[in-house]
Amino acid sequence: MGDIELQEEEREVLLSIYDGDPAFKQPSQTSFQYKFGEDDSPKSFLLELSWGPTYPTDKPAINMDTFYNKHVAQHVKDRVLAVVSEEAEQYLGSAMTYTLFEFVKEKLDEIVADQLESSTTEVTETISKVVISDAQDFESSKKAPKKEQLSKSQKRKQWDRVDAKGDRPRGFDWVDVVKHLSQTGSKQETELPSPSAS
Repeated sequence: MGDIELQEEEREVLLSIYDGDPAFKQPSQTSFQYKFGEDDSPKSFLLELSWGPTYPTDKPAINMDTFYNKHVAQHVKDRVLAVVSEEAEQYLGSAMTYTLFEFVKEKLDEIVADQLESSTTEVTETISKVVISDAQDFESSKKAPKKEQLSKSQKRKQWDRVDAKGDRPRGFDWVDVVKHLSQTGSKQETELPSPSAS
């Protein structure tokens, strides 16, 4: 049986095994992807295996440089590539895509053991670089704000409005009831008829 016939047979087997599995995808006739770990977990990644024209006589191309893997530390990607490549060596000449995916599932915790810490460190380093460079740009572009120029009498008036702590005195916005009523008059005067009318 030639490589092409073996590929056709393996493709059919993979599609039947992973039918309905949301983690499995087939982007092309000779390319297969499997997502390991939970969605949005820092320890999840996508492994892509692509068959060349001489697969399974030769190993498949192993790819970790997908957009989904942007959060995965480079040394973890390198470890996945090395482990999968080493495992593929023993299956040369036979169908190995399913076997490699299952191997990674079994070794997942071991492979991504230090992913969380390294990812956090890289993000922290990146953020500190961004913050430092932004601060330098900000200082160079920052102009000193103009202070409002007040005369001595304006300053004195402001100080007279507040106490020693800088707070306004209690009741500064209260309405003087007597003054208010003397200006508006009481309701009783307007509602009562005058005594001369009767």
